[in-house]
Amino acid sequence: MIEVRASVIATLLAEAGSAAPEECCGLLLGEGARIETVSPADNVAEDRTLRFEIDPYALLAAHKAARDGGPQILGYYHSHPEGHPVPSATDCEHASGDSRVWAIVAKGEVAFWRDGETGFEQVSYSLAVE
Repeated sequence: MIEVRASVIATLLAEAGSAAPEECCGLLLGEGARIETVSPADNVAEDRTLRFEIDPYALLAAHKAARDGGPQILGYYHSHPEGHPVPSATDCEHASGDSRVWAIVAKGEVAFWRDGETGFEQVSYSLAVE
């Protein structure tokens, strides 16, 4: 189980809504099993209506900030404007098994998944006290 701030859920829903019909994407930041905030990133995929690719500069900047004492990268998020909040076949192809959390936003819902060694497993969450 992970803890997620309500403001994170609100931000993910807003990001997905404003990016549609393209996919939004970004980073989930926090400490331990608590997602404190998100860091939106440009989607640099060639076809942003079907895929996402987090801007590598945003990813490098977040890693540098974490090394300098900032929040840790706990995972990633993206939206499925025309799909469901479950990992797509493309998501599964690009999974790395690094145990990070993926938030997928679709149909006004946010679902969390762990990218494990044997594929994605849904992760339950509780809302953290703000």
